[in-house]
Amino acid sequence: MPPEIQRNVLPRIGTLLAKARASGTPVIYIQHDGKKGHPLEAGTKGWKIHPSLQPADKELVIRKRASDSFFGTTLQQELEQRGVSHLIIAGAMTEYCVDTTCRRATSLGYNVTLVGDAHLTRDTEALTAAKIIAHHNFVLDDFSAGDHAIRVKPTDQIVF
Repeated sequence: MPPEIQRNVLPRIGTLLAKARASGTPVIYIQHDGKKGHPLEAGTKGWKIHPSLQPADKELVIRKRASDSFFGTTLQQELEQRGVSHLIIAGAMTEYCVDTTCRRATSLGYNVTLVGDAHLTRDTEALTAAKIIAHHNFVLDDFSAGDHAIRVKPTDQIVF
C-alpha cells in the first residue's frame, strides 16, 4: 500500500472504531485467510491485523477465504443475532473485499455506508491506489438492490 494512504487511512479507521465502541455499536472484524504463498497467508506478517487496530475484548473476528465477506462465513448469522440492518464498512482492499462485500450486503437486505476515506488498496499497473479508491467511491455511491443502498461518506460524517 502506498505509505501516504496507509498513514491517512489507519487513523481514520481507528477513529471509527473509537466512535463505534463509545456508542455500543457492535464491531466485527473480517480477516482474509490467503492460500499458502499468498500475501495474506494465515499466520504471516501481512495477514495480521495492524497493531493500531486490534480488536477489543469480545469483538468478533470472522475469517474468510473469498472477497465476499458473506461467502462461506458466519457473517450474516452474526449480524442477524445482533439485529444489525446497516453496515459501516472500512478496510482493505478496495477493489476486492470492500467492493464485493458492499454489493453483496445490499443484495442480502442491508443498507451500507462505505467510509470513502477509510478504505485502501495498492497501486496497480493500470491505476494508482488513489484512482482506484476514487473510482470505487464514485461507482458504489447510490448502488442499490431493491430498497437497500450503499452511501459513501467521509469519516467525519459517520455517526453511530
